[in-house]
Amino acid sequence: MTPAPDLQQMLRGAALRVTRPRLAVLGAVHAHPHADTDTVIGAVRRDLPSVSHQAVYDCLSALTTAGLVRRIQPAGSVARYEARIGDNHHHVVCRSCGAVADVDCAVGHAPCLTADDDHGFAIDEAEVIYWGTCPACAVSAAVAPTASAEPAARP
Repeated sequence: MTPAPDLQQMLRGAALRVTRPRLAVLGAVHAHPHADTDTVIGAVRRDLPSVSHQAVYDCLSALTTAGLVRRIQPAGSVARYEARIGDNHHHVVCRSCGAVADVDCAVGHAPCLTADDDHGFAIDEAEVIYWGTCPACAVSAAVAPTASAEPAARP
């Protein structure tokens, strides 16, 4: 089991003031990988019922800017936040339900940072998203009867 991170030390290490909202938001992101803002707000409000939406948005922005959380936004999805940072991992997204999971680089440490032609850019991050169907949706699709498989009713 991974030990709980020292959230206060993380904030101090990023030169951020330690506040209850920042601690609660950072803790929520650690507890709920790939959480959208509404999920983070709900988790934070369990500890700080009076925290405003704007305070959570401000905390997420500060934590993202400081590099303590990562913001991802797969096409067609709302922004999501995760605490797994600094390893240039990728994601797999279910086309049906929107579930998101981490995917490690297939051929070692950050191989995607070496582009075939970088056009002169200094590349420091690659965002790879794999799309497909999660196991739960695949099972649901396999057991759900399709309209075309049912015989038409005759008068």
